Amino acid sequence: MKNIDVAVVGAGPAGLSAAIEAAKYGVKTLVIDENRQPGGQLFKQIHKFFGSQAQMAGIRGYEIGKKLLASAQMHHVQMHLNTQVIGIDETNTLAVIKDHHYSEIKARKIILCCGAAEKTLAFPGWTLPGIMGAGAAQTLVNIHRVLPGEKILMVGSGNVGLIVTYHFLQAGANVKAVIDAAHSIKGYGVHAAKIKRAGIPIMLGCTINRAIGKKQVEKAELIRVDERFNKIPSTEIQMDVDTICLAVGLSPSTELARMAGCKLYYDAKLGGYIPLINQDMQTTLEDIYAAGDMTGIEEASIAMEEGRIAGISCAVGLGYCPDTATSQRVVQNIRLNLSQLRSYKPN
Repeated sequence: MKNIDVAVVGAGPAGLSAAIEAAKYGVKTLVIDENRQPGGQLFKQIHKFFGSQAQMAGIRGYEIGKKLLASAQMHHVQMHLNTQVIGIDETNTLAVIKDHHYSEIKARKIILCCGAAEKTLAFPGWTLPGIMGAGAAQTLVNIHRVLPGEKILMVGSGNVGLIVTYHFLQAGANVKAVIDAAHSIKGYGVHAAKIKRAGIPIMLGCTINRAIGKKQVEKAELIRVDERFNKIPSTEIQMDVDTICLAVGLSPSTELARMAGCKLYYDAKLGGYIPLINQDMQTTLEDIYAAGDMTGIEEASIAMEEGRIAGISCAVGLGYCPDTATSQRVVQNIRLNLSQLRSYKPN
């Protein structure tokens, strides 16, 4: 069994930030992630971040990822990649699988940064090839440099739908439209403006009625909906597409928190059931912390700040911060950053 001071589950923006902050204080820190490469969603994000200079505004997501990895290496953060955490018990022991081999890791503190999973949308024909989540499409385009299709319909006008649509345009795809059952755009106006300037219609109060095709998607049938999201008869139109991309939200990945016995509560605005945490990112279990999208669907900038608080909190809890006044001032500044980020809504 491997023993570690702090085990961080998830190598995305929250997990890396948490590990770096803890390691700065000399904490022996290990990051565990099921993917082959660390960084989470950052290396898919070619757009520039919002906020202030202190919050890495104006820097593209993949560049932020490189900065975090360099910092993690500089502070001697250990990483176990291609490693799945399949269990967690009351003794803070993580059960992991790597290369089909089982082992256990005992941690004094655990920070869960498990991210989120894409939601989907069921409709007639939704299992046809050519229908995929926005995250999968973003991986194809920005990581593997492969267009998922030539004539694309985006379902969802939130930030993910708008940003991925713009990535499609940059990659040379023909995006036919962005649709949303809501009657107002859900994402930032600055993202929507880019789409509109490119001549892509954003059709509100409109949803997908069915996908049409034999071996793959050939058409999408759209239908209008009223303010209560009831379909309006005789408003169907068909659109020639070979790809339907679903950007209909994310669900926090709380499986390990549930398994550990952390108390959860439901918040529809933050994506569903999430762990109950205090201002130090500590769950209802003394030695388990959580940060990032699994504590509520927000921006990567916010995930990084939450991770930093969790990392410092673990270092303090383990006695690595004798100068608590200084660490408290650092945390107070981070909380100020969080408040600014959450109030910042670009037009």
